[in-house]
Amino acid sequence: MADFLVIGSGLAGLSFALKAARHGHVRVLCKTTRAESNTAFAQGGIAAVWSTDDSAEAHVNDTLVAGAGLCRPDAVQQTVREAPERVRELIEQGVRFSQTDGEYSLHREGGHSARRILHADDLTGAELVRALLAAVEAEPNIELVEHQLAVDLVTENSLARRHGRAPVEPDRVFGAYVLDVPSGKVRVESARVVALCTGGAGKVYLYTSNPDVASGDGIAMAWRAGARIANMEFVQFHPTILFHPHAKSFLVSEALRGEGGVLRLSSGEAFMGRYDPRKELAPRDIVARAIDAELKRRGDDCVYLDMTHLDRSTIEAKFPNIDKRCRELGIDMAVAPIPVVPAAHYFCGGVQTDLHGESSVHNLFALGECACTGLHGANRLASNSLLEAVVFADHAARVAVSRLPEAPPPGDIPDWDPGRAVDSDEQVVITQTWDEIRRFMWNYVGIVRTSKRLFRARARIDLVKDEVRDYYWDFKLTAPLLELRNLADVASLVVESAVRRKESRGLHYSLDFPAEDPRWVRDTVLRRRW
Repeated sequence: MADFLVIGSGLAGLSFALKAARHGHVRVLCKTTRAESNTAFAQGGIAAVWSTDDSAEAHVNDTLVAGAGLCRPDAVQQTVREAPERVRELIEQGVRFSQTDGEYSLHREGGHSARRILHADDLTGAELVRALLAAVEAEPNIELVEHQLAVDLVTENSLARRHGRAPVEPDRVFGAYVLDVPSGKVRVESARVVALCTGGAGKVYLYTSNPDVASGDGIAMAWRAGARIANMEFVQFHPTILFHPHAKSFLVSEALRGEGGVLRLSSGEAFMGRYDPRKELAPRDIVARAIDAELKRRGDDCVYLDMTHLDRSTIEAKFPNIDKRCRELGIDMAVAPIPVVPAAHYFCGGVQTDLHGESSVHNLFALGECACTGLHGANRLASNSLLEAVVFADHAARVAVSRLPEAPPPGDIPDWDPGRAVDSDEQVVITQTWDEIRRFMWNYVGIVRTSKRLFRARARIDLVKDEVRDYYWDFKLTAPLLELRNLADVASLVVESAVRRKESRGLHYSLDFPAEDPRWVRDTVLRRRW
């Protein structure tokens, strides 16, 4: 048994683990290898007021404006005010942010009124993971276990249902059932405190910037455990993913537009001025919808991001990773524009938490992209996500540590019962169903929605969930089957949330309800009822 069970090894999980380890034993479960997470793919950086030309008030205002009326002001204030301290902590832990002439280099991205993005070239996420993994591996109180996929949370109420007892409020978490992927065995992982740090769910869409691990595992597990899930209709589509047959999910950072990049049609026309006076520096939801509208209007496959105003030496200095990848594919951004399209990128909704990252289930914390803390509202401001992860990990660790004296060891948790499940000889069923979910989510629940499409998606996901449920109980668990089950639950949550919101706000845009409606300045909260 661990004092703290951390599910996920991205920035949120590693940050929480390092602080909790000062007070107890921490077990971190890595879905694949310890270095693979959504964090590792983050290019842009982490937002914090760092310059005398900037202010916390400006950062707060930019966040509130981007969030389209749904941010929790106290979550925004907490995150912005604590940002510089958390960034200094990362530097102390060995993170090497880019510098120019001895000063930290600051990028500006869409929606920001000042340069406040600290970055490590255009590989910030990889640098964060490198530094924090080194710190974690040097900590004797932290155990990292690779190739572990959580199946379901174990809670007081889930055990009560087994024994025919009445549920209690609030429920409490006792641990999780976990699949050891190499052996195919499911075991019990009991803990006094559980932190879900499982990242996002971009793989629920056909086109995404996310790695393959982003299948919404934490959100789906929390939903099945009865935790409150909020604002799943707000899915951020990154405006600029490289459009190339050999460049799967490669993100072209918003920082390029911050350095003067211009979006153009195949004719060479710059079009963003027709959609927003901020042009390329408008928030992501506006830029993504503008690109989507132009592609549908013209029937083109992509638009182009023009960086030819920068010389080669500047490009190599500022964007070495993006430049390297583009040149490998025959694209020299110093002389030709980059073909780009929007793709699913970031979930602003997730497991609803308080200001300390705790869910509605006692001692179950949700941190990072799987959480809905109230910071992002209806649309995330660029580079606030890495910041959110470290700020809420800090708060969660403090509260979790304070709970140890009052959190008794979990009682006897029954071993996993596979029933009469057998090995599957039909993996094609999983592949086909996964592909079907991703396609109808892209076509029916994408950047622009209609009620008719949403109702079609709802009818289809209900059928798919029935099929997945039958398959789940008939066959032994595998990683692809668990991911499919989680994706089906996440897709259902997105669809249901989108159906309920009868307006357009932030990342949720409906042709049937194209205007914001003040009656909908509230969270969309879903909770499974037993």
